[in-house]
Amino acid sequence: MAVGFAVAGGEEDAGRRYGGGVTAFVALSCVTAAMGGAIFGYDIGTAGGVSSMDPFLRDFFPGVYRRMKQQAHVSNYCKFDSQLLTLFTSSLYVSGLLTALLLASWVTARRGRRPSMILGGAAYLAGAAVSGGAVSAPMAILGRALLGVGLGFANQAVPLYLSEMAPARYRGMFSNGFQFSLCLGALLATVVNYGAEKIAAGWGWRLSLGLAAFPAALLTAGAVFLPETPSSLVQRGRDHGEVRALLRKIRGGTDAAVDAELDDIVAANAAVARAQQQGQGGGLRLILTRRRYRPQLAMAVLIPSFTQLTGINAIGFYAPVLLRSVGMGESASLLSTIALVVISSAATLASMLAADRFGRRTLLLAGGAQMLAAEVLVGAVMAAKLGDEGGLSKGYALALLVLIAVYSAGFGWSWGPLSWLVPSEIFPLEVRSAGQSVTVASGFVFTILVAQYFLAMLCRMKAWLFFFFAGWIAAMTVFVYFFLPETKGLPIEQIDKVWAEHWFWKRVIGEDEAQPSEKL
Repeated sequence: MAVGFAVAGGEEDAGRRYGGGVTAFVALSCVTAAMGGAIFGYDIGTAGGVSSMDPFLRDFFPGVYRRMKQQAHVSNYCKFDSQLLTLFTSSLYVSGLLTALLLASWVTARRGRRPSMILGGAAYLAGAAVSGGAVSAPMAILGRALLGVGLGFANQAVPLYLSEMAPARYRGMFSNGFQFSLCLGALLATVVNYGAEKIAAGWGWRLSLGLAAFPAALLTAGAVFLPETPSSLVQRGRDHGEVRALLRKIRGGTDAAVDAELDDIVAANAAVARAQQQGQGGGLRLILTRRRYRPQLAMAVLIPSFTQLTGINAIGFYAPVLLRSVGMGESASLLSTIALVVISSAATLASMLAADRFGRRTLLLAGGAQMLAAEVLVGAVMAAKLGDEGGLSKGYALALLVLIAVYSAGFGWSWGPLSWLVPSEIFPLEVRSAGQSVTVASGFVFTILVAQYFLAMLCRMKAWLFFFFAGWIAAMTVFVYFFLPETKGLPIEQIDKVWAEHWFWKRVIGEDEAQPSEKL
């Protein structure tokens, strides 16, 4: 029995149904919206670099600074172990989690994707100002929390916006633009960190934190002029003639193709009205109580959770710290991190071109295998050659850097972009905003755990921590092989049919729970 593939023979027809191409209007809209990824990437790149800068540690985390300088008495794996330091990193994701659960989903569903992006950019601007001007550790943590509010809104709205605006045939490319802009944001942050570290007066970390305002300003200003998505307009009861005119401008196709897409959006919205008339509650309640949404709920929880358990954010947050732990100097570790981000960005660009050609499953499986091999070898090198004291030889340090680069590339063209794409495209319209909030919340929960406990786990587990992450990579690759159906090329309002045709999920949802369009 073949497993995993949901649509046999009809995928290409479904993918071509609406027609039309990539218009300049939709390309510009999606590029602007993707700036939401840049603010996320800038934060990831900034946190690790600033946390490794001597002036920042000396001013706000003196205990870590003293341990780092006591080379003879502190294990290589424990120099940066501080719950207060990790709270500086994870406080952003705590506030992002609360924002996604309590506010962002409601705003995105009731007011639209565009207002959520504007609110996210504005909150991030405020966080950048507080962080750059911090005079104490609590103030620095408060700035991070405000940044988290911005990410809570942006991560909720931007992936939905990209999935709904992009043509079905190119949805993978456009949606992966979120991850690509995330990589560009991280690259900007690492370059700024490298230059800021060389400022002799010791205030370079303020420049790194304050310049988070740059991508946030681009998102905020750009979102003011963006159009709302057709799906959101229909969901909020706007005139269908207005939506048809917007679709024609976005798609550039024939009237028949525009009408076909509009019919699907209207039919999907009708499911919302039926649910409300039947007293079934809001989107989150539907997801949690109805069997027909169990496959999507599983993906919304497991895909972002698995993504964090690859260890990627541990490397993203703490790459400079990790490289300093193996004996590199402050400047060399920041320069090496720039090289890693460049490689990851190039891999993500490749994924943008490959996702709609080879499919989501193929990239996830191949990328998982590459990451698994690299992670095991990283752990092996550190276990064999890095003790509690001293550093690695130049040869082994270079080998470790190469292996981390291989790992980062594997993540960059597979789980990195696709962990945003797949959950954003699989939910029906009636629960799409609520489903995205579950996805964002799941990602934030595991990001918080990794950010808060990675340095403590590194201190206690040492090199075995990388084998821990490798085990999770193996588990999630097996999960994709058996349980994730292929969705490339399918119009977003027709994707729900794949679950009723999948060997496992059709048993979970049952015939009575399947919508007419889902039944075989």
